[in-house]
Amino acid sequence: MTTTETRRPRTRLLAALAATLSALVLAACGAAPGADTTAAAGGIRTVNPYGGDPATEGTPKRGGVLIMGTDREVVGFDPTVQNTNQAALAVYDSLMKLKPDGSAEPYMAKSMDSTDGGRTWRMGLREGVTFSDGTPLDAQAVIVNVQRHIDKASSPGHRFTEPIESMTAVDPLTVEFRLKSPFGLFPTAFAGSFTTGSLGQIISPAALQKYGDQIANNPVGAGPFVLGNWTRDSRMELTRNPNYWQEGMPYLDGLQFRPLPDTESRYASLENGDVDLIFGGYHTELLRGSENPNLTVYYGSGHGAEWLYFNHEKPPFNDHRMREALVRGIDTQALAATQYRGRMEPAHGYFGDNSEYQTPEAAAAYPSYDPERAKQLVAEYVAEGGSTTVVYKTTNAPNRMAFAEFLQAQMAAIGITVQPQFFDLAQYSSSVVQSRDFQLAGTVGGPVDSPYPAAQNVLRTGGNQNYGGYTNPEVDALLDRAAATTDDAERTRLYQQVQLVTNQDISMAYTSRGYLSTIAKPEVKGVVRYLTRDMFFGTTWLDR
Repeated sequence: MTTTETRRPRTRLLAALAATLSALVLAACGAAPGADTTAAAGGIRTVNPYGGDPATEGTPKRGGVLIMGTDREVVGFDPTVQNTNQAALAVYDSLMKLKPDGSAEPYMAKSMDSTDGGRTWRMGLREGVTFSDGTPLDAQAVIVNVQRHIDKASSPGHRFTEPIESMTAVDPLTVEFRLKSPFGLFPTAFAGSFTTGSLGQIISPAALQKYGDQIANNPVGAGPFVLGNWTRDSRMELTRNPNYWQEGMPYLDGLQFRPLPDTESRYASLENGDVDLIFGGYHTELLRGSENPNLTVYYGSGHGAEWLYFNHEKPPFNDHRMREALVRGIDTQALAATQYRGRMEPAHGYFGDNSEYQTPEAAAAYPSYDPERAKQLVAEYVAEGGSTTVVYKTTNAPNRMAFAEFLQAQMAAIGITVQPQFFDLAQYSSSVVQSRDFQLAGTVGGPVDSPYPAAQNVLRTGGNQNYGGYTNPEVDALLDRAAATTDDAERTRLYQQVQLVTNQDISMAYTSRGYLSTIAKPEVKGVVRYLTRDMFFGTTWLDR
């Protein structure tokens, strides 16, 4: 197996909901002949999923500072500490890079090969690549960085290191990884996003020695930019790395990141010209951006979805009947009409309906809207002494608050009392979801580019994003086998089984596909991105 070198809390009245539903459904009917089929079916159109088209954007111009609005402040730049950091790839780049099909290809690395069916992997490095402090990016630097993930069990990249039996610097530019057993998707471990964990974003060993546990505030990578000034909760400024490994890049003089956690303010900052680009987290931004001819949208549905986490370890959702009742009590047509302006792609599992990992059997296994059956299930639970009052926790973004009102109304109709609680995004992420302090919690879990490690993160026992505590040994085994195999057809079959079993278990309450997006002014060119919104900034330029 060879990976070759590549360049490159109010309740809305049910009557009001019904009236709104009728009006919006009527308005959404009758797509014109030849219209985009995804949009006509009620979805959001995939557009520029992996970035712009260099062939049509013209010759890159040099100079300028790209100003961006993010949905939260960064915790830090240490890859062994989980947090969302849109600037991380600008500082580090990545040894490997995901392709549109979810597999990995070399990026800062030159090659990644296995000749024994995925048991032993050799990574070849490019000659002359240095970190921004002048330290060589060599085999020993890779080993030092991977060892940090091995040593820190809480690292989001730790799970990738568990199969490693040994690491050897064969020569200054070659690392050999000997694994305990075959691991066909091992190259993907070096290609993921900073947020979900990656072994491929590495730090200068000299900087690690110098800064120690303060490396999170003093990152030194081999990416196109270096960290300059950082005033927390205000702005982060990065400047060009003059010794960047890709000749002639980066084109920009610098980058500026501004944390704008309020969804409406973030989008308004783009429309009024305060920022050049925003990282959108919700459907509202994506839809408004796609309807604005003066903006460019980048979006692809990928894997993952928007869902409700059940806490499988606490009543009432440790009972399958109550999970089923909740799902059967949500009218997705009403949800689309009242919350998504009729432009929603419903979710019937972790993988989308157009995914090769979805099957008719798995789709049928996921509960359909059936309020009468939902009422019966709730009545059974109550008859056995169960309480149907549920605290639902979510963020204070306007669309999340509106969804909470919708959920209250839907659940009231089947006998479940929903009590919403709202939090700002940072508090919600740390004090609610990651602390598992909830009965029911909302989240955006997609889109993602590759089923590995994303599905493992949320569906495997102990997964670093499995905040609801879902567990099924059969699913664990299926996920592990899918990661290990080098047979693509077998991997597809295994992920189809994952979809089937987790739908039967009702591991989560899926509502819609995810709508993470990048929205920019048209003068922003050279965008190269993942569906998760992570960007590779070396190619980006400003046409002004």
